[in-house]
Amino acid sequence: MNPGLEGPKLMSEHSDVLIVGGGHAGAQTAIALRQHSYQGTIAIVGDEPDPPYERPPLTKDYLAGEKAFERLLIRPESFWQGRSVVLLLGRRAAKVEPQAHQVVLEDGRVLSYGKLVWATGGIPRRLACAGSELKGVHAVRNRADVDRMMSDLATSGTIAVIGGGYIGLEAAAVLAKLGKKVTLLEALDRVLARVAGADISRFYEQIHRAHGIDLRTGVAVDHIIGEGAVTGVALANGEVIPADMVIVGVGILPSIAPLVEANAEADNGIVVDEYCRSSLADIYAVGDCAAHRNRFAGGAQVRVESVQNANDQATTAAKHIAGVAEPYAAIPWFWSDQYDLKLQTVGLSMGHDDTVLRGAPSECSFSVVYLKDGKVIALDCVNAVKDYVQGRKLILEGATPDRTLLADHNVPLKSI
Repeated sequence: MNPGLEGPKLMSEHSDVLIVGGGHAGAQTAIALRQHSYQGTIAIVGDEPDPPYERPPLTKDYLAGEKAFERLLIRPESFWQGRSVVLLLGRRAAKVEPQAHQVVLEDGRVLSYGKLVWATGGIPRRLACAGSELKGVHAVRNRADVDRMMSDLATSGTIAVIGGGYIGLEAAAVLAKLGKKVTLLEALDRVLARVAGADISRFYEQIHRAHGIDLRTGVAVDHIIGEGAVTGVALANGEVIPADMVIVGVGILPSIAPLVEANAEADNGIVVDEYCRSSLADIYAVGDCAAHRNRFAGGAQVRVESVQNANDQATTAAKHIAGVAEPYAAIPWFWSDQYDLKLQTVGLSMGHDDTVLRGAPSECSFSVVYLKDGKVIALDCVNAVKDYVQGRKLILEGATPDRTLLADHNVPLKSI
């Protein structure tokens, strides 16, 4: 696709709403604006050459070769034309001038705005060790990243995955399915340690090992080995893991530098209020790059990395711009597909002081319920859709159910 203008021609350098970021949050902002009858001009600046697309399938169906890229598009290209949304593709914002209501692109072009929505997401956190720039060391964030991985797969029989979060585990599952020899390295004492409890972590460790993954926890990477191209990963204990390819999945950093330089309040993300407004006039921030106070985190300020949060914050900002002031109050939810297992999470388990196991992990269908002061605050559900759906209400109502009933998987959550 030719980087540049997509959709209707930009008749001037001014947009009533300028959206920086062409991912889920940016796309949903434009969609929601039109859904709420916003009549002003809208433009999206995206740093990729492709129109907005879904990112979660990149490490699943797309990497596995089971889904063509066109099926990942959030909307057909004709949609943007029909909604009079200008797509400025292959462009990156370099500077924000809040007083002048202007965004300066890397190529020097200056765009003015009435309202600015910052929806840039994040960039992969890089390894800070020698060899991290070698050919064959990959991060996963966009289509180009995965395309480079796929082009190297034919000559890569042994692969090291660094990081035991969602990205690392999902990539490892696909690579194992493709017949690759995979070693997964996690620095903490269990996988998914930042997002799930020990029951979920140990279950997925067992599942991946059963599928042939050499999964190691509590290991530190010292450096990447290779001359020109990667040949292995050296651990802090002196062991060398042979690898024709290395995939790094150790989290993301919010892409917020231009707004920080413009003196926007920031704390691990651009700080926003209940309407997703930043501290700068007429500038909103949504999605992975925005830090907000979330009632499902006990009112703590958090930055939630999920499609749900991106879409719901985008809708909140769009409504506010369109004159409908509805504070962000969505319950967080997430999902992860690995092998034939679907992990569905609702709520935020941070700060929990108790857990209840429903069902048997050995049967690959169970749930972990997280409680704080007796209240249900989150659930992790593995192939347990009914628990996921019904457990949402327990969280919303601040339910304090009897632990014995909660642990009985024959008792539907809706009856508690």
